[in-house]
Amino acid sequence: MAAAQKMNQLYEGKAKRVFATADPGLCIVDYKDDATAFNGLKKGQIAGKGVINNRVTNHLMRLMERNGIPTHFVEELSERETLVKKVDIVPLEVIVRNIAAGSLSTRLGLPEGEKLRSTVLEFSYKNDELGDPMVNDYHIAAMNLATKEEVAIICDYAMRVNEILGGYLKTAGVELIDFKLEFGKTPDGTIILADEISPDTCRFWDSKTGEKLDKDRFRRDLGGVEDAYREILRRLLGE
Repeated sequence: MAAAQKMNQLYEGKAKRVFATADPGLCIVDYKDDATAFNGLKKGQIAGKGVINNRVTNHLMRLMERNGIPTHFVEELSERETLVKKVDIVPLEVIVRNIAAGSLSTRLGLPEGEKLRSTVLEFSYKNDELGDPMVNDYHIAAMNLATKEEVAIICDYAMRVNEILGGYLKTAGVELIDFKLEFGKTPDGTIILADEISPDTCRFWDSKTGEKLDKDRFRRDLGGVEDAYREILRRLLGE
């Protein structure tokens, strides 16, 4: 299709490149093997990561669409490239936590692996120079990052994604510890799920053994990073 022809690069992030297409409402996301952690302080490569994150993200975006969560997904073009709706990203990272891990354990002194009494939803301001600082509803309003109505929609979608994704992963023997989402606005102002859902942006633990099947293996030099990513692909897509 003419609209899927890759044109000039619009953006390059830590894990993806975004290209324009002949259709101003669509763009192409190209997933890289580059890996970063701690806001870019640690860098490396994970062989095949781009392919796995693209395939897993698209699989899970389709799952969200089937369950009434609007997403930017349009069409998987290749192992690494996907056609998506062009959106203005809301400058907020939405973190949903079910079990204490990572920075939550560090900040609050909670033992890693402790089940939280209720799901925790956090916001970070998307700004690499500032280290993506945590913000709350008051900061969001004061900085005009999103309207109160948009925040309400984002929170509702995030909690629904948690319910859908958590239930689905249990059938694959995977526990959803926590995850990060990003949302975008279409030209008419509609909020939709964007970015990715992958071992880069989620903590996936084996339900029985507690083995980490996500980017924590890279962050913490645990080894077996490529195997962990491939295991998620195998469990979710049977490949």
